[in-house]
Amino acid sequence: MSTVKDPEEKKSLSLKLDRRNTYGENSNASRTGIRRGKQRRHMNERRAVGAVLSQLKGSVQDDESTNAELLAKTSVSQRRGFKKQPDVSLGVVLATKRAGKPKFAAPHRPR
Repeated sequence: MSTVKDPEEKKSLSLKLDRRNTYGENSNASRTGIRRGKQRRHMNERRAVGAVLSQLKGSVQDDESTNAELLAKTSVSQRRGFKKQPDVSLGVVLATKRAGKPKFAAPHRPR
């Protein structure tokens, strides 16, 4: 049972605390999309490191190996991959809908 008894306060708390997914895809699709995004990022990182390390062949000097290691680390750190986006509060979602275009507006077609 809720400790808040005032209806206006309940409504304001609801608008502030309830969250909505605004990523732009079906909420059920996020279950697989998040996994695939992380997988894609890790694959790209491994591919970048492999490309740097594949240049080393045969017997390698210590300074060449440290340079290759440094290059591999910097190439991975510069990549920006998948990042999860948090859900947005219900109040913000409703305000955005109210401020948006009318439902039956004609689509903009560039010429």
